[in-house]
Amino acid sequence: MAAEGGGKEMNEIKTQFTTREGVYKLLTHSEYSRPNRVPFNSQGSNPVKVSFVNVNDQSGNGDRICFNVGRELYFYIYKGVRKAADLSKPIDKRIYKGTQPTCHDFNPLTATAESVSLLVGFSAGQVQLIDPIKKETSKLFNEERLIDKSRVTCVRWVPGSESLFLVAHSSGSMYLYNVENTCGTTAPHYQLLKQGENYAVHTCKSKSARNPLLRWTVGEGALNEFAFSPDGKFLACASQDGFLRVFGFDAAELHGTMKSYFGGLLCVCWSPDGRYIVAGGEDDLVTVWSFSDCRVIARGHGHKSWVSVVAFDHCTTSVEDGDPPAEFSGSDEDFHEQIHFGAGRDRANSAHSRLSKRNSTDSRPVSVTYRFGSVGQDTQLCLWDLTEDILFPHLPLSRTRTHTNVMSATSPPATGQTTTTTTTSSTTTTTTTVSATNPSGTNGKDNASNSSTSGNPANSLPNTLPRSNSLPHSSNPTGGSTPNSHTGSSSNSSSSTKGNSIIDSAFIATGVSKFATLSLHDSRKERHEKDHKRNHSMGHISSKSSDKLNQLSSSRTTKAEVAKTLGTTLCPRMEDVPLLEPLVCKKIAHERLTVLIFLEDCLVTACQEGFVCTWARPGKVGLLSSQNNPANSPSGTVV
Repeated sequence: MAAEGGGKEMNEIKTQFTTREGVYKLLTHSEYSRPNRVPFNSQGSNPVKVSFVNVNDQSGNGDRICFNVGRELYFYIYKGVRKAADLSKPIDKRIYKGTQPTCHDFNPLTATAESVSLLVGFSAGQVQLIDPIKKETSKLFNEERLIDKSRVTCVRWVPGSESLFLVAHSSGSMYLYNVENTCGTTAPHYQLLKQGENYAVHTCKSKSARNPLLRWTVGEGALNEFAFSPDGKFLACASQDGFLRVFGFDAAELHGTMKSYFGGLLCVCWSPDGRYIVAGGEDDLVTVWSFSDCRVIARGHGHKSWVSVVAFDHCTTSVEDGDPPAEFSGSDEDFHEQIHFGAGRDRANSAHSRLSKRNSTDSRPVSVTYRFGSVGQDTQLCLWDLTEDILFPHLPLSRTRTHTNVMSATSPPATGQTTTTTTTSSTTTTTTTVSATNPSGTNGKDNASNSSTSGNPANSLPNTLPRSNSLPHSSNPTGGSTPNSHTGSSSNSSSSTKGNSIIDSAFIATGVSKFATLSLHDSRKERHEKDHKRNHSMGHISSKSSDKLNQLSSSRTTKAEVAKTLGTTLCPRMEDVPLLEPLVCKKIAHERLTVLIFLEDCLVTACQEGFVCTWARPGKVGLLSSQNNPANSPSGTVV
């Protein structure tokens, strides 16, 4: 593993990074993998996934971890920052033939020190219920593949239930199961229950109780991931057709939708209070969607390839009591009079309990800053802060914001902007004081070009706009369409770093005309995807199947369809919403990243080589200092 610090080599792997709360450090002795610690050959394999459960062990070491690598499934005691991992003693290990595990989920309601219920989905479409503590296999669902023959993409227990679980497939269907029911010996027959725009819900017609209870058909193409809201009442679905769809789960009613900038959506998560949803996918962006307003409120650009996982950090979300500003409208409080997200099913933490204050009708709102993270196929970890100037753009900016660039089209004319960049050996910090924004969203292109194309001659930023470390800019100062060259520089390079990204294409396209440059956009997208194939791994699909998928996606998403959604509330243009910069953007693995989980004293990542890494939060690293075991180090020596 490469040394710490801020070297410029592309392949340097970071072992620590710094945020405002302190230094996060990689704990090499808390790394989980296959017992032989040999990197897994991931070609053609399904993504490595990780699941956690706490069994309330009296010893105080109740965390358990499950992860899949290829055809293998492992179950260990997770010691986190407390003790070094002992890979020689898995509680359970399973090797499957003819199929591979693709995803899994524990039921926290039934977990004890003597028994846990673990659901495992497989590439051939089956779902298995196992108890890795008792080393038992309870049931196998869809055993004959009569319900669905496609790969299981996501499996989750229904919040608050000991017996119901939901399974998504690459066919685009979801199925609701009951562990007490059988699946039958014949293919199920369905009856339409509810139908809406691009979705339908069917019940299973049967004289006796059998699985599945319900079948959801959502969008076109694979349903890549779904996530329940913290209170379990709503379901967010990320699909290969690029749409985020949010449903009321019990009523099976569509609450709202969002469209990716382009390509499929691969991942989705909820904020701890259920107010916001973040999605990521093939447009290399993270998109923040407001549940109450049903609209995109921000996008984040920091990844150089597909975003595979997004997750909120419930421990770092900061909440401060404060007097309501004079211009506060109270719309968020009005919304939460109708929908209140309780803390009963969420992790117990002070941030969440204080967030509930904001859900009340008290005239004294609280100031909230949300922290979320993302990992991608570019092997990079990004951390993001969602702050008041993004959440409430109608309020005056009260203080300096960090790593936030606001480009709202409704903001007043530009009067200036000051950017200070400080680079250290382990991190790059950019503090941007925003006193005005760029309504045209052209990021400092020539004013004359903006005047002739966008019709906003008076509200354009000067072409001497300072460049931040993550925002793309045209390399042509005259506002022409000359693309930037792909330099492949790391995220903590200087502020003038250029990248051949889709964001550049977006700004160029919108700076020239509305739809005339869609062909240019498409061609640059194809070249960008070729760069992905050449420089990064492309998920669990082979290059041939990837080409077929791209051809299928392009045939479905015509230019006319793109033109229908681009510029609407479903998919705002890049200049119509704030563009976030990552607080941290670090390369932390050699292979694509597939896992990001925030725990109380650490965060956990995993890559496709099969290594599950623990990053101690600031102040927590000392817990392991006296527990180092040389035998557990990959090189046999203490680092």
